[in-house]
Amino acid sequence: MGRTLKEMLDILPKASRERVDAPYREFKAEVEGLRALRKVAGKAKADIAAALHIKQPLVSKIEQQVDRYVSTLRGYVEAIGGELGLILRLPSHQVMRLHNLGNAFIAPSGAMRFRSPRPATAKRTSARA
Repeated sequence: MGRTLKEMLDILPKASRERVDAPYREFKAEVEGLRALRKVAGKAKADIAAALHIKQPLVSKIEQQVDRYVSTLRGYVEAIGGELGLILRLPSHQVMRLHNLGNAFIAPSGAMRFRSPRPATAKRTSARA
């Protein structure tokens, strides 16, 4: 009868177990998207909508967007109680963290406004020739 992975890991020396366990913990800490992140934070869509001063259907739209403004992402992350930071990995450089990502646009009413970015392929055409 074969041994389970847990049994195999249990017989390894502590240093080896930690080397194996570190990438697993890092992988487990990653989430697939904003919806998963919201669930990890224990927040409902209504909580996010209230924090951002938007209607609940817009929360779903933000969660489903593939391409979003950094300000939208930052506002969302702050609404679940987090802080947004970007990590940069460049060839032949140390890992760097980008700070000062800017603030979301605050409307005069205090509500945050979110706009979907225009696709890069879309071009405005002028009515004038």
